[in-house]
Amino acid sequence: MIVVEAGDPFHPQAKALLEASHALMGELFAAEANHYLSLDALTADNVHFFTARRGEVIVGVGALAVKDDYGELKSMFVEEASRGQGIIDAIMRQLEDHARELELPMLRLETGSLLHAAHKVYARHGFIVCGPFGDYENGEFSVFMEKPLEGDA
Repeated sequence: MIVVEAGDPFHPQAKALLEASHALMGELFAAEANHYLSLDALTADNVHFFTARRGEVIVGVGALAVKDDYGELKSMFVEEASRGQGIIDAIMRQLEDHARELELPMLRLETGSLLHAAHKVYARHGFIVCGPFGDYENGEFSVFMEKPLEGDA
């Protein structure tokens, strides 16, 4: 059984997953094209960090950064051995439910243009491609997506 709950990005297992995610992004994209949050940034008051665990082992992470009029999904990552087992779906549901509890009208995200499996996950959860938002700018390595939450309980 997978349990998704509020977590600490500095927990050794969560930290290892975040570091693996950052390393992968560093391999795929130039530094200026990476927009992931540092571990310290994941502890900010406006960021809600979650872990997914199987038993006592953390196998996935995700975060919701609360902005003025939307929530931004950040730090979505599942260990390679656990991919394709519904873990990212469980994290997505938790983040969306949490956004609704916070009465956010919209979820948005920025992801890498080469992360095709991630694009499919987000589309499956109702996200559609949109333009840049917040402080982001258009770039060849970014894909922006959003999902309105108002009225679709």
